[in-house]
Amino acid sequence: MKKVLIFSVVSLALILAACAPAVTPGDTMPMDNGAMTLAPGASAGVTATPGSMMMENPEAAHMMEPITAPNVQPATETEGGQPLAYREENGVKVFELTTIAVQWPILDGVTVTAYTYNGTVPGPMIRVTEGDRVKIIVKNELPDPTTVHWHGVEVPNAMDGVPGVTQDPIQPGESFTYEFIAKPAGTFMYHSHFEGDVQVSAGLYAPFIIDPQEPEANPPVVDKVLMISELRMTDGETFAAMPMGGMEPNYFTINGKSFPATETITVKKGDLVRLRFIAIGQFIHPMHLHGVPFKIVATDGHPVPEAAQLTKDTVSVAPGERYDIEFVATETGQWMLHCHILHHTTNDNAEPGGLMMVINVVE
Repeated sequence: MKKVLIFSVVSLALILAACAPAVTPGDTMPMDNGAMTLAPGASAGVTATPGSMMMENPEAAHMMEPITAPNVQPATETEGGQPLAYREENGVKVFELTTIAVQWPILDGVTVTAYTYNGTVPGPMIRVTEGDRVKIIVKNELPDPTTVHWHGVEVPNAMDGVPGVTQDPIQPGESFTYEFIAKPAGTFMYHSHFEGDVQVSAGLYAPFIIDPQEPEANPPVVDKVLMISELRMTDGETFAAMPMGGMEPNYFTINGKSFPATETITVKKGDLVRLRFIAIGQFIHPMHLHGVPFKIVATDGHPVPEAAQLTKDTVSVAPGERYDIEFVATETGQWMLHCHILHHTTNDNAEPGGLMMVINVVE
């Protein structure tokens, strides 16, 4: 009986060993919080690493390549998310966007290769009124195809920007025209939907604000959009940040900048302030405000009834989400606004940096 038991245990061990994928010295083992490289002579039964996935899947390898484009020039503008001018044609507001690769400064001494709308990160803000008829002409000057998705905006299906489903991709050198009626009122965005894993992280995102037809009775004195993202820089090359081993971000940005290059928002004591958080990257960011609490007045572009508004000092903004928060600046001083995943307040692992900015309250 004992021999039979020993034989069964040995047989089971051999079967398990045969089923486990081989790992050679130097291979990377994915861990919960990163990766571990096996020492010579070590082995373990682990799942396939990103490197082996790349060898088996050329498309995955393409996603993990550096972001490049021929003849990339330095950006001529340094501030993203600024209002985009338009012209009117027969009652239609016509906007023009050009996708182009530029060298974009996120920090003094740190410049990344970015895919952009009109040469900035974020791209220009499209701001219209609910019910406006809009036409947006998109010209693609990237080396890759692209499309534009109007995230949260209620558009006709043919205007939704999903390649292979609602439209053919816009090829390099070609243009596509999107037309729709702007609705509903709220905080939205637009971004690439072609190879979004790369193109969105590379900078193809921007705010889209639709104001209500009836002006607000008590509008905020300060109204700011804050687009939150992240990227990876290694050996001078730019990569799209992804939640996978070896591709994690080491720079984090608000409106295309890392602290201390992020904007300082100056307000007067007693001002009503609205901040519109938009998470466009692939990581969650719990945004924390020092000094005063705030109310969440809208989520994903939709107003929250006053009786249901939460009073908080930290709100977790997941990829694709939008939160409009409001507060009255009651205390003077320089108050920090930052992500409370504290690694996200570093620049290439050095703090302070990343997702931090100052709310400067003055008399």
